[in-house]
Amino acid sequence: MSVRTTGPSRADLVADTALALLAERGMRGLTHRAVDEAAGLPPGSTSNVARTRQALLELAVRRHAEREARILAPAELPDPADGLDPLADGLARAVHRSLTQGRALLIARYELALEATRRPELRAYYDRAGAVFKERLGAMLRAAGSPDPDRHVLSLVAWADGLMFTCAAGSFSTEVPELAEIQADVRELLAGMLGR
Repeated sequence: MSVRTTGPSRADLVADTALALLAERGMRGLTHRAVDEAAGLPPGSTSNVARTRQALLELAVRRHAEREARILAPAELPDPADGLDPLADGLARAVHRSLTQGRALLIARYELALEATRRPELRAYYDRAGAVFKERLGAMLRAAGSPDPDRHVLSLVAWADGLMFTCAAGSFSTEVPELAEIQADVRELLAGMLGR
């Protein structure tokens, strides 16, 4: 018996193409027709997968969360009980991978986040998709001994998002910090939060 392997589903192809268009052309460049053309699909294919613009945006948000989760790879983060250095190293590696392997994905995320500020129905969907990462980070900080994990999650996410935005789209867009620099930053942040 042979097992047939297939490529990504049509929905994944549409979503991946939508993310690439968001990174390349911005929100105005994302249309059903543009996705069809960029993906090499027959006209109307994207509409069959995501009938409305809201459905297309939700599909992009879902796929973005899946792809970003692979880049951030929370499963390979060490046990917080192992100490501060392994935890800082794991978090720093995730941020560094986002900057070096996922720049276009970061830019697409910023486009989606801005659009979510104008569309309450997308905001709810966007926030649900991102909640999983915040919950995992909160659990890790709790296990590491954080006295205020919710506040510390906000601080750590704000720092990481700020660094990633600055290096992907902001005033340092031509510079990516070395992994060792990010490790030092995360170690300092965690040491301050955890009182070590």
